[in-house]
Amino acid sequence: MKKVVITGASSGIGKTIALRLLNLDYEVIGVSRYINGNTFSSKNFSFIKTDLSNEKDTLELCEKLKKIDIYILINCAGFGKFEPHEELSYKTIMDMTFLNLTSAMLLSSASLRSLKRNDGYLININSIEALRASKFAAVYSATKAGLKAFGDCIFEENRKTKLSVTNINPDMTETNFYKNLRFDVSSKEDEKLLASDIAEAVEHILKIRKGAVISEYTIRSTSFGILKKKL
Repeated sequence: MKKVVITGASSGIGKTIALRLLNLDYEVIGVSRYINGNTFSSKNFSFIKTDLSNEKDTLELCEKLKKIDIYILINCAGFGKFEPHEELSYKTIMDMTFLNLTSAMLLSSASLRSLKRNDGYLININSIEALRASKFAAVYSATKAGLKAFGDCIFEENRKTKLSVTNINPDMTETNFYKNLRFDVSSKEDEKLLASDIAEAVEHILKIRKGAVISEYTIRSTSFGILKKKL
């Protein structure tokens, strides 16, 4: 059974992708600081509890991944805080950069030999913010644009192999990502994405024939909408 490592697998997009891949008969290893044995009921699911905003924990995970025969790595863990840049604390800036970008590059480094040996897949869950400039999103956009650039470079670097590298750039998606933010997704179905839309994209990427690769996958809602929370 082919092994998949998914970061941010305890909730939201990561959890939905994990469930989809379990249904497709993959063995899924979920990574999250909140994950536990009750998160999934499948016998093909296991977990590694790790804080990917912590350098020591992330480097320890890298050593573990070097010993696992990985077919797919999905970098999904991340968070955002959207404020005028001067109002972000230094810690928030460092934590966001490390979790959204640095940890993904480190885990990819630890997994690449295995992924290439298995003709596997490296999938980065980015954001629409990787493709545009938005106010109050300087750090978040920078991390997501950086992750996209990283994925693009890894793709070019490995085109003599059968490694598939894809950046998925979702628009606003209905998850708990917005729980502590000043805004949320719209309640209208055509003004938001669902986590299942991103899981559907991952399944599509895996089903396309080897020899072709979807290197960029941008998913947007039909209409634009946003819900501003009452402070």
